[in-house]
Amino acid sequence: MEFIQQIESAIHVVMDPVSNFIWSYVLIYLLLGAGLWFTVFTRFMQFRLLGHMGRITFSGRSSGEGISAFQAFATSLASRVGTGNLAGVAIALWVGGPGAIFWMWMTALVGLATAFIESTLAQVYKEPHADGSFRGGPAYYMERGLGKRWMSVIFAVFLLIAYGLAFNGAQANTIAQSMEQAFSIPTWLTGVILVAMTALIIFGGVKSVARTAEKIVPVMAIAYLLVALFILFANISQVPDMLALIVKSAFGYGPAVGGAVGYTIKIAMENGIKRGLFSNESGMGSAPNVAATASVKHPAAQGLVQSFGVFVDTLVICSCTAVVILLSGVYDQLMTSNPGQKIEGITLTQQAMGDHLGVFGTWFIAVAIFLFAFTSIIGNYAYGEINIGYLFKRKPAFAINALRIAVLAMVMIGSVAQLDFVWAFADFAMGLMATTNLIAIILLAPVAFLVLKDYERQRKSGVREPEFEGKVLDQLSRGAGDYNKDVW
Repeated sequence: MEFIQQIESAIHVVMDPVSNFIWSYVLIYLLLGAGLWFTVFTRFMQFRLLGHMGRITFSGRSSGEGISAFQAFATSLASRVGTGNLAGVAIALWVGGPGAIFWMWMTALVGLATAFIESTLAQVYKEPHADGSFRGGPAYYMERGLGKRWMSVIFAVFLLIAYGLAFNGAQANTIAQSMEQAFSIPTWLTGVILVAMTALIIFGGVKSVARTAEKIVPVMAIAYLLVALFILFANISQVPDMLALIVKSAFGYGPAVGGAVGYTIKIAMENGIKRGLFSNESGMGSAPNVAATASVKHPAAQGLVQSFGVFVDTLVICSCTAVVILLSGVYDQLMTSNPGQKIEGITLTQQAMGDHLGVFGTWFIAVAIFLFAFTSIIGNYAYGEINIGYLFKRKPAFAINALRIAVLAMVMIGSVAQLDFVWAFADFAMGLMATTNLIAIILLAPVAFLVLKDYERQRKSGVREPEFEGKVLDQLSRGAGDYNKDVW
C-alpha cells in the first residue's frame, strides 16, 4: 500500500503542474476562442436555429436498423448529464458565487456552436458498422480529414482513460455514497447492483446503450425539471431578486463567497466557465463519438441535435440546480454563518432540496443522482467502445470484451474506494484529449461551415429534410480529406 502511494505521489508531481497549466491557461481560452469563432462564422446559428434544433431532435425517433437521431441525442445526454449537474453546479456556486451561473450560461451559449462543429464533422467522416449503424468521432475525422493517424491514436487513448474507465469509477462512487447516506445501503451492495445493471446493458453494445438511454434520459430530465419548476413557482416572489443577484455578482457586485475578501469577476468567471465546460462537454471530443452513430440524411441535422444537447444540459438542467440552491434558506444560512467552510457539492444540493421539500427532497436527489450517474456510466462506455473499436480494428470483439470487463471492475472499485487519484488522472487525460480535439476541429471547421451552408440552402429552397451529397465538399480546395460517398 505504501509503495502504491509513493507511485501515486510521483505521478502527481509530474501530472498536476501539466494538468493545471492546461486547464488554467490553455483550455478555457482555447474553448471560448474557438466557440466565438464558430459562432461568428456560422452566423450565430445557436440563436437563429434554436427552435429548429428542438423540432428535429424530437422528430427523429425511428431509424430502422441503425441508431436514430434521438437515440444518439439521448446517449450523448446520458453522458453529459451526471453528478456534475447536481454537485458541480453547487461547487461553482459555493466557490464562485451566484455570478458563476451567469458565466456558465454564457459558456453554454458559445458551446452550442462548438458542439455543432464537432458533431457535424463526426457525421461527415463516419464509417458504416456491421450492426447497421455507423462509427465515427474525433479519431475518425483526425485520420480521414487531416490524414494524421498518430493524432487519432493519441486522442482515442486519452478518451479511454478518462471516459472509458476513470469517470465510470467516479460516477459509481457518487452513487454508492449517496445511497448509503439516504437509505443506509452498504457501498459494496450498491456496487454489486450497479455491476449487474451495467453488464446487462453494455454487453449489448452501443445499440443497447442507445435504446436504454432513449427510455431513461427523457424521464429523469423531465422529472428534475418539473421539481425545479415547482420550487421556482412556489418561491416566485424571490425570483426577480435571484436573477438580479446572478447578473450583478457576475460583474463584481455581490456578497463575498468562499471566504474571499470581496467578490471578484475573476472568481465568478473561472468557476462558471469551468463548470459549464465540464458539464456540457462541448469541444471535449466526447459527444461526437455518439453523434456519428446516428442514421441521418444530412450531417448538419445531427450537428444541430447535439448542439441542442448542450442547451438541455447546461441552460436547463444545471439551471434547475442553481434555482433549487439559490431559492433555499440553506444557501443564505451557510453563507452567513461560515462562508469560508469547505462543503461537498452534493451535500449542498441535498440540503437545499430538503429545505424545499423535506424528506422527499432528500430521497428525490438520491434517486436523481442514481439515474444521472448510472446513465453517465453507460454513456461513457459507448464512447469507450467506439474508440477501442477504432484502435483494434483487426480484433475488435476481443478488445471490446476486455473493455467491458475493465468498466465493470472500475464500477465495483469505484463504489467502495476513494478515487481522488483517479479523478485527478481523468482530468489530466481529458485536458489533453480536449486540446487535441480542439486543434482538429479548428483545422477542419471550413468543412462544417460548408455543410451548414448546404443544409440551410436546401431548407430555404423548400426541402423539408435536406439530403447530403459528398460532392458538396469538392468546393473546398483543401482540408476536406478523403470522403467516402458510399457512407451515405
